[in-house]
Amino acid sequence: MTNPAAIFDDLAPDYDENGYHRALAETLVAALPRSGRPATVLDVATGTGVAAFAALRHLKPARVTAVDIAGSMIARARESAAVDDPTGVISWHVGPGVPAPVAGQSVDVVLCASSLHFLGSAALGDWLRVLRPGGRAAFTLPAAGHFRPSGVFAELVSPDLPIPADERQAAEVAVTAGFTEVVARRHETGGDHPKAVFLVHAVAPVQGASEAP
Repeated sequence: MTNPAAIFDDLAPDYDENGYHRALAETLVAALPRSGRPATVLDVATGTGVAAFAALRHLKPARVTAVDIAGSMIARARESAAVDDPTGVISWHVGPGVPAPVAGQSVDVVLCASSLHFLGSAALGDWLRVLRPGGRAAFTLPAAGHFRPSGVFAELVSPDLPIPADERQAAEVAVTAGFTEVVARRHETGGDHPKAVFLVHAVAPVQGASEAP
């Protein structure tokens, strides 16, 4: 039986070596609207913490909760935090990302870089649970045609979340879950091993927002 935590534990020592995940997280977070300082940010499947650290730089939140199933990933994140988060804004948690270890409607921003295709559609529902009305989610999805998982990684991909081929399909993942104001755009990287992903930004619905005053 595949053990996801053990698989990602094994990846931890070299996870940041090529800079791809750091650059992608930076792009994802930097694209969030600056509509005031968020009080709380949740980074789901944080890995080595690259999206959580990007949130500190771009969003300047009062508090960040970062969770990952792999203890070795969190250990690497804690090492980086000595420099990237000297005041301890981020709290690190080892455990499953779904359900997230936060209360309902307690979060202003949810981040998830490079992991939703492993977590599946249940993650989207959980983000709607934890987000305050009007809160924002920012996540990535791999692009069909560029995503070719093999071996144990193929076994980890959630069967209930379609891998999108274009921006419309990427946005539909969030729309179907119940998010509003969904924007998806394709993001490509070059080099010897080019990759393409979709960056998706969405808003948790506000009760009665569409009703006339």
